Amino acid sequence: MTLNDFKKEICSWKISKQKAIYFVIGIAALLLYEFVARPYYRPYIYTNNINDFHIADTIGNSLGTIATVFGFLFLLGGEKSRDLFLIKTVTISLVVYEVAHPLLGKPIDPWDILATLLTGVICLMLHGLVLRGNEATI
Repeated sequence: MTLNDFKKEICSWKISKQKAIYFVIGIAALLLYEFVARPYYRPYIYTNNINDFHIADTIGNSLGTIATVFGFLFLLGGEKSRDLFLIKTVTISLVVYEVAHPLLGKPIDPWDILATLLTGVICLMLHGLVLRGNEATI
């Protein structure tokens, strides 16, 4: 993609039903994390020593991956092949970020990597549902 292609893409960007759904999914994941998971769910699990199979530990990665993937789909998506490329690229980028944690002075958490990869697969499935739902209404 050249700079002119990028400029053309920005100028021709339009909201569609599909992009609106991507926006709602991304914002919902972000709000769920910020207003439910972080202030209530995670402290409740930790204080009561409940074994939730590392969900409280990895919920930031899970909901953050959903928010990031669908944010990129909202901004840059539009055609199926580009959407699939974006989902895979964002997921792999988030895994690389997790693996690079020692450079930031933090340990690598394999549960976060696993949560990010599984959530990437969930994003692929959600994307398929959105596409199927849009085809049914056309």
